[in-house]
Amino acid sequence: MARGQQKIHSQQKNAKKQAGQKKKQGHDQKAAAKAALIYTCTVCRTQMPDPKTFKQHFESKHPKTPLPPELADVQA
Repeated sequence: MARGQQKIHSQQKNAKKQAGQKKKQGHDQKAAAKAALIYTCTVCRTQMPDPKTFKQHFESKHPKTPLPPELADVQA
C-alpha cells in the first residue's frame, strides 16, 4: 500500500511542476514587445510604440522629408 500512496504523491508533485512550467512559459516578452510597436516610419520602416516618439524620430532622422499627415497634430 505504501507504493500506491507514493505513486499518488509523485503524480501530484509532477502535475504541480508541469503547471508551473506552463505558467512560466506562457508569457513571451518578444511577442508582447512586437505587438506594442504599432507606428511604422514610412521612410525607413522603423517601428515605434507611440506617436510622440514617431514624430521625434521623423524630425531627427528625416528632416528634409515632409511630415506625414498623421503626425501633424501630435505634440512632441
